Amino acid sequence: MELTDAEAASAYDCIKGKIKATFADGAGAANAGGFTDWQSYNTVPYVSGTHGGRYVNNYANAKASNYGRFEEAGTLPVGSVLAKDSITVAHNGEVQVGPLFLMEKMTGGFNAESGNWKYTMLMPDGSTFGVTNGKNSGGMQFCIDCHAVMADQDHLFFMPEEYRKGN
Repeated sequence: MELTDAEAASAYDCIKGKIKATFADGAGAANAGGFTDWQSYNTVPYVSGTHGGRYVNNYANAKASNYGRFEEAGTLPVGSVLAKDSITVAHNGEVQVGPLFLMEKMTGGFNAESGNWKYTMLMPDGSTFGVTNGKNSGGMQFCIDCHAVMADQDHLFFMPEEYRKGN
């Protein structure tokens, strides 16, 4: 279901508490619990085609604060964690929690193909779908392959300019 920006923001506000509770322990990434309290970098939830056409939000922990410089972010330091939560909206307007996508910058040698990023996907029930170099690592290869095209930008993609804070 396509929403206006105001409708997307309202839908997210209605379910944010459930998202926070679902992913409170931050399984799969160091200190990812409470990511909804981190700096957010988008003005309203926006549709991400590469994340299942879901409405998403972008968050970064304090170590990843340069993420807010977008294409000028450079290489983020070890310990940077980026979180992208998601919601789905059914044709009847029902809003549901979607997967949580995490990227955690690891030390050199972790996984050269991923630029030493650990990708984790947590399902809407809080279970772990996969983790780079861990559970269902093969299922996370899609993330590595997609982000590899941005190797010159530390494997980082950014939201469309019209949704960026500061624009």
